[in-house]
Amino acid sequence: MAVPTTMRKLPADFLWGFATASFQIEGSAAVDGRGKSIWDDFAKLPGKTLDGKNGDVATDSYRLWKEDIDLLAKYGVKAYRFSIAWSRIIPLGGRDDPVNTAGIKFYSDFIDALLSHGITPFVTLYHWDLPQALHDRYGGWLNKEEIVKDYVNYTKVCFESFGDRVRHWLTINEPWCVAILGYGRGVFAPGRSSDRTRSPEGDSSTEPWVVGHNLILAHANAVKLYRESFKPTQKGQIGITLNGDWQMPYDDSPENVEAAQHALDFAIGWFADPIYLGYYPLYMEEVLGSRQPAFTAEELALVKGSSDFYGMNTYTTNLARAGGDDEFQGNVDYTFTRPDGTQLGKQDPEGFRALLNYLWKFNSVTENGFAVKDENFVPLEEALVDTDRVNYFAGTTKNLMLAMYEDGVDVRSYFPWSFLDNFEWADGYSTRFGVTYVDYTTQKRYPKASANFLIQARIPAFIRCPLHR
Repeated sequence: MAVPTTMRKLPADFLWGFATASFQIEGSAAVDGRGKSIWDDFAKLPGKTLDGKNGDVATDSYRLWKEDIDLLAKYGVKAYRFSIAWSRIIPLGGRDDPVNTAGIKFYSDFIDALLSHGITPFVTLYHWDLPQALHDRYGGWLNKEEIVKDYVNYTKVCFESFGDRVRHWLTINEPWCVAILGYGRGVFAPGRSSDRTRSPEGDSSTEPWVVGHNLILAHANAVKLYRESFKPTQKGQIGITLNGDWQMPYDDSPENVEAAQHALDFAIGWFADPIYLGYYPLYMEEVLGSRQPAFTAEELALVKGSSDFYGMNTYTTNLARAGGDDEFQGNVDYTFTRPDGTQLGKQDPEGFRALLNYLWKFNSVTENGFAVKDENFVPLEEALVDTDRVNYFAGTTKNLMLAMYEDGVDVRSYFPWSFLDNFEWADGYSTRFGVTYVDYTTQKRYPKASANFLIQARIPAFIRCPLHR
C-alpha cells in the first residue's frame, strides 16, 4: 500500500535561503583598502588551482552586490548566508592594526540592503581567508597566543559595527578544512604539508591538530566576548558550522560499524565533541597520542557549550570500512561501492536524514549542495537544465522534512550551496555548485532549474513528502 502524501508547511520562523563566501564571490581584491588574504597569492601559484585561475575577480560581487541582492529578493529568500572578509575589515589583521572604514561601510550597506528587502543576514565571520599579514607575522593559526587574540579583536569590530542588525553569527566555517586541507594535505592555503612535492615546509603529522585546537579556542573566546558584551543588548545567536558527511557502515560486521563511528569521530567529533560535550573523542586520542593538544581546565570550561546551535555542512554519504591508512579519515577506508558491487552514488538523501538525527536537537543546515558533472563544459542552455542537482535537492528537502516532522529533529534553517557559481578554491572555476549560472566573461547571472525548484516548488511554502501514519 502506498504511503500517503501529506502537505507540511515549514515553521513561520524557519530561515531558508542560499549561501556564499567572501573570497569566492567578491573579487575586487585590491579595492577600497582590502588587504591580502592567504588565498590571494596561493591561488596564483602554478598548480594550486585546477584551471590555473584565482579570486581577483570571482563573480565580481563586490561591485555587483546590489544586483545580487535584487536577485535574492526575486528568488524570495528569507535569509542569506554570506561571510565577511577579515582583510577588508582589518587589512593587516592584527589587534593593533588599523581598521578599514571602507570595508566597514561596504558590509554595513550590504546588510542594510538585505534588511530593506526583507532578507535576514546570516553572517560567517571566518570562511578560510586569513589575512596574509598574520600568516607572515607569526604563522597564523599555528600560533595560539597571537591568533586567538587577533581573531577575537576582529570579531569585536564586527559585533560593534554590525551587531545592531545581525542576529545570526557563525564564528568559523568548516575548521576541519582549514586544518586538514591547509596544514595537512596542503591543497588549500596556506598549503603546508609534509609532502615536499607540494610544499617546502609543514608537518602533516602535527600541524593540523594544533591548528584545529587553536580554531576551537578562537571560536570559544569569540563566543565568550559576544555573550558577555553584546548578546544582552543585541539579542543574537552565535555558533560554529562544521562539515561532515554521513558515514554508513560498509556492512553489518562489528569492525565496519566501528569504522563508521571512527570516521565520524575524525570528521565531526574532533570539533563537535569538545564544543558540545566537553572532550575530544577517545578514538582520536588513541590514534594521535601526544600529538593531540590538550585543553587546560580553564580552556575546556570556555569551550564546552560555546555554540547556540549546530551549523551543519554536508554534501554526501560515504560507505565506511575498516582497514584504511589515511589518518585524516580516522584510518577508515571510504567507498561508494556496496558489497554487492552496486553504487551508492553521491546522492543519498537518506544519509542526510540520518546525519540530522545523529548530530543535534537544534540544527541549522548551513551548507548542502551538489556539483553537476562537467557542467562547466556544456552549453549554457544545457547547464541551466541541471536535472541532477534538482534531483539532489528533491531528495534532501524531502528528508529534511521527514527528519523534522517524523523524527522530531529541531531544524531552524536551510542554506543550499550555493547562490552563485563561484571560485571553488582548489577547483578554481571548473566546478559549479550554484543554483545560479554565472558567465564569468560577462558576469551575467542565469537562474538554473534548481533555483526554480527550490524557490517555487519546495522550500518557501511546503515540501510534499510521505509521512508515515
